[in-house]
Amino acid sequence: MNSLLGQTNLWEAFDVGRDLFLFSPMIAMVCTMLLIVACPIVIGRGTRTISVAASFGIAVTFFLAWRVMGTVGDAAVSGFSAEPFLGLLVADKLSVGFQLLLMVFLAGVSLLWLMGSARTERNAPEFFILLIGSALGMSLMVSSANLLTMVIAIEMASIPSYAIVGFDKRDRVGAEASLKYMIFGAVCAAIMLYGTSLVYGLVGSLSMTEIAAFTVAQMSGGANVTLLGVALSCVFVGIAFKISAVPFHFWCPDAFQGAKIEVTTWLSVASKAAGLVMLARFMSMMCAAVPSELNMNLLTPLAWVIGVLAAVTATVGNFAAYKQQSVKRMLAYSSIAHAGYMMMATAVFIHPSASGAGAGMSAMLMYIVIYMFMNLCAFGVTAMVSWEAGTDDIEGFNGLIRRSPLLAVPMVIALMSLIGMPPMAGFIGKWWILVALGQTGTLLGWSLVVVASVNTLISLYYYMRIVVQMGIRDSGRRPAFSSPLSGLALVNVCAVVLLVLFFAAGPFKERVAGFSTSLYSVTVTSPVSHESLAVADQEAGQ
Repeated sequence: MNSLLGQTNLWEAFDVGRDLFLFSPMIAMVCTMLLIVACPIVIGRGTRTISVAASFGIAVTFFLAWRVMGTVGDAAVSGFSAEPFLGLLVADKLSVGFQLLLMVFLAGVSLLWLMGSARTERNAPEFFILLIGSALGMSLMVSSANLLTMVIAIEMASIPSYAIVGFDKRDRVGAEASLKYMIFGAVCAAIMLYGTSLVYGLVGSLSMTEIAAFTVAQMSGGANVTLLGVALSCVFVGIAFKISAVPFHFWCPDAFQGAKIEVTTWLSVASKAAGLVMLARFMSMMCAAVPSELNMNLLTPLAWVIGVLAAVTATVGNFAAYKQQSVKRMLAYSSIAHAGYMMMATAVFIHPSASGAGAGMSAMLMYIVIYMFMNLCAFGVTAMVSWEAGTDDIEGFNGLIRRSPLLAVPMVIALMSLIGMPPMAGFIGKWWILVALGQTGTLLGWSLVVVASVNTLISLYYYMRIVVQMGIRDSGRRPAFSSPLSGLALVNVCAVVLLVLFFAAGPFKERVAGFSTSLYSVTVTSPVSHESLAVADQEAGQ
């Protein structure tokens, strides 16, 4: 207390103006939610009014993120902290770029909502507050540099997600899915909090930089390796829950099937992407905490754990999708499989000083961008078909190539891209992940290449089932139907983007690689030394 009173101005150590600007996109999301709260009081609860307010907030957030992107350099900036590189949040190209991508995706999901649920929705303000609130949590997840902030961010993203899954109180399936999702999330959150308390007790800090350095010091001969492993495993449970990694995936199929299709579209990409970027940030800090390239074998056990979990996730997701008749549920299991593919990239542990250090991270980021357009296209077509047919069963796609070619062609492109077939962008995304795995030259890397390749062949069957249904199984009895022009525009733009990204893969990859380099910048310049942490650990043991 006396030390605080002795300071003339506690805020002198902070650059408040800089920090507020760097994190202005997230502040804009908060202001958007406040604007939506105020609209029913001042203007009204009309769907059009609320959608305009939400669209304005999304546009402002995108603009601010674009402005911040222009000022953030290659090195990350740690904000809201008097200690350099030990702040609660990090602003870098990766976090700001994710916010840009998130706003684009949020706009697409909002358009889907306007085409479908807006006609019958009476609680538009509440829905958009929850949707934007989950986006705020995901933005915090990718910007977290502190374990406590990470836990809070995951809960900020999860709690609104529980609500929007069961948003329609009259839908028993959605209510049941929401309850399962909430119970599973609560258990995972409790395990993660327990792990966080153990980590704090061992390290004496919640900074991810210091935790990474302490972990590396322990793995080189510390006395608390087992307890630290248990603690980090508990922390990983919370991240695996957001990614839907096996065995923390059980909530995913039921939640996706029970939720409205725009909510399913949102959770299938945004939630997993935020969890994967958070995992990538933590793993990159582990790599940067290793003293040199020669000591990277310290992290081999951790790489194997993540790699095996990724392989199991991809395999379980693909096999579970085989017997599904519901296209929504099939795409839900497909999203689990693709989460496994992207997790494989986070198992590529290369020291920052080595050539091609960011290969795995840049491949994962590239795949996330492509996956966003693949799923937005696939779920968009599924939404319009299910609205017309009254069901999301695969039988509803009968003869779609005749009934609505402008829906069938984008769906074929999206499905071929999800498989990973050229000339679709999904092939390039999967190829770069395989290249990053192969470049490691390790048994783990080549094993994951084989697993990913075999799983790609497995997925061919259930994706092609939809293509066969659209093109071959046509009785000719069902009439053609007219889709909303905005919906046709959305899915066809996504299909064109998937084709363009295949032919523009080189420049796109270079751009994404620039984002991945900022993952290491905080830890490379961190003042924390491995030797000091090791000495402190020995003293604590004595």
